[in-house]
Amino acid sequence: MAVFTAADHPLRARQVCEAMDVAVAPNNINNVRLKLKRLAGRGILTETESGLFPQPWP
Repeated sequence: MAVFTAADHPLRARQVCEAMDVAVAPNNINNVRLKLKRLAGRGILTETESGLFPQPWP
């Protein structure tokens, strides 16, 4: 969640990987994307467009 609070714009899974210093590989990007979608499904994050996750509410 610290990655989203530090960002001033919505993030994609690839950008989250880069911010967390995770290797930018297709497998890692897909894993992060699935986790972001799970968080969006639980109401912790929102997904405004397909694959685009904005900063959560303060």
